Formats: sequence, C-alpha cells, structure tokens
Amino acid sequence: MNRVLLVGGASSFSIAILHIAIIIGGADWYRFFGAGEKIATLAEQGSWVPGLLTFGISIIFFIWGLYALSGAGKIRRLPFLRLALVIISAIYLARGLCFLPVFFFKPEIIDSLLVWSSLVSFIVGLAYVIGTRQVWLSLSVNNT
Repeated sequence: MNRVLLVGGASSFSIAILHIAIIIGGADWYRFFGAGEKIATLAEQGSWVPGLLTFGISIIFFIWGLYALSGAGKIRRLPFLRLALVIISAIYLARGLCFLPVFFFKPEIIDSLLVWSSLVSFIVGLAYVIGTRQVWLSLSVNNT
C-alpha cells in the first residue's frame, strides 16, 4: 500500500466531488471557482452546457483517483497504469506551474483563487510523482 498515492487519489476524488458541488451550486459557484462569466451566464440561463462540461471534468478526476488507488494496490490493476500515472502527474504539475507565466507576464489577472488552485494542483501532482516513483518497479508489465 502506498500512502502517498492514496493521498493523491483522495485529492482527485475530492476535486471530483467539488465539481459536482459546483454544478449544484449554480452560476455563483461557477463564478467563485473561476469558470468565467460566459459559463456562469449559461448556467443562469438554464443551459445544460456548463453542467455537462463540469460533470465531464468530474469524471476525469474520479478516474484519476481510481488510477491512484490502483497504483497504491487498493484496487485491481487498471490498464496502462504506469503511463496513466505519469500523465496524471504531469498534468497536475503543469497546472500547478501555469501560475508562473501568469505571474511574470500577466500579473494583473492574479487572484487568490489562481494562487491556491495552482498550489493545490502542484501538491497533488507531487503526491502522484512521489507515489508513482515509490511503486514504479512493482508496476512493471511483468508484475501483474
């Protein structure tokens, strides 16, 4: 059992649940969490687009959580486990680091949500990287 990957997985599941809460919370939640005015306005107008997009994002985070659980040995081995864990790690880290170009080239758009979401993404990405590295050899194709 790999505790670091379990933390990464729990974080991904929490983010998935947060996205479901945003759908339920409606336009004000879309605005608060930085989805943009266009998405918030569509939610106010009763459009299905924001909910569908947000639900899709939630599903992705849920799947990422499952991959962390699989890597940690808590559920059966999922297909392409090593590759998926590397890609998930990279996406989280890239999202966390996207704050840096904004900081240097568009500092006027920085707000606390951008800072915190970038920090959380980076920390979750580190959990995936560290956890994946710890179990890497046990995840080889020959070890089923």
